[in-house]
Amino acid sequence: MPTIIVASANPAKITAVSNAFKDAFPQQQFTITGVSTVSGVRDQPLTSEETLLGANNRVAYCRERYPNADYIVGLEAGLDCNFTFAWMVIEHQGKKSTARSASLPLPPLALAKIAQGMELGDVMDEMFAQQNIKQKGGAIAMLTQHLLSRSSVYQQALILALIPFLNPELY
Repeated sequence: MPTIIVASANPAKITAVSNAFKDAFPQQQFTITGVSTVSGVRDQPLTSEETLLGANNRVAYCRERYPNADYIVGLEAGLDCNFTFAWMVIEHQGKKSTARSASLPLPPLALAKIAQGMELGDVMDEMFAQQNIKQKGGAIAMLTQHLLSRSSVYQQALILALIPFLNPELY
């Protein structure tokens, strides 16, 4: 059975990866393992470039430790101006593919608290009287009144990142 290492122990990210691979490869079964990793960037990346670097660093960290894994998936959430989003990086057989999630506009109060050094998850916990929202629906769920979740938005971006592996003859 092919193995997938998710470079995160966050349940929302592991769920997104599991659902994306099930959708993309419905006839295939996978063994999926979430692994706590280091991103090598700030806890709250503040640019698209820093966020992508974090996702790539997570993949590299896991590839060193799990050289026989069929897929390594790195997800890193960050900021780009007034928006939050995430980069998805999937590595398979020496090839990498990336995709970016939808961007979510953040309220001015959240941006002000992030500028003061707070992490988005902590800001959302405070704003919505929640605990550990980043491992649940995320800022996305809170700000869309649960119309979307962190996992659902990440799942779409992961499917986009899987395109080269679904169509290898084109890539």
